[in-house]
Amino acid sequence: MADSSSSRAGAIAEHAEAMRDFMAHAVLFQDAVARSAGLNGTDLQALGLLLSDGPATPGELAQRTGLTAGGAITTMLDRLERGGFVTRSRDAADRRRVLVSAVPEAVFAEVGPVYGAVAARWNDYLDTLSEEQIRFATEFLARAADFNRDETERLRQGPRARS
Repeated sequence: MADSSSSRAGAIAEHAEAMRDFMAHAVLFQDAVARSAGLNGTDLQALGLLLSDGPATPGELAQRTGLTAGGAITTMLDRLERGGFVTRSRDAADRRRVLVSAVPEAVFAEVGPVYGAVAARWNDYLDTLSEEQIRFATEFLARAADFNRDETERLRQGPRARS
């Protein structure tokens, strides 16, 4: 029984190290992708959120990204609009609101080839796995994303939320 427990503890430690390595290199990869398109990491993440979650008001986007509403978000949106990556328009339901939308063609033209290359490598790897393994990996990544999203929100709520 001790061997099984020791083996499990070793596997968990190896997993933790692999996760730390993955997280660090994922952040560095995203930064490199952003720079290849003349963007910074926050710009790229904001574009990704607009593509996946749809249009948002500047305030909503500030909340999603963790930027402060006002100067920081306005500066970022001005930069992205000048680059042709986003458009701002009036909300049809409430003309007082401004909605920011990603311009998918512009985003994909800049970062599509980079993501396409890594996707090809991933697809080659996925071809070596069973359907069951792929489904497990998908569940694992979805859970990791949920945990990261929850912990990001908790950290943004300030010191009291950490206790």
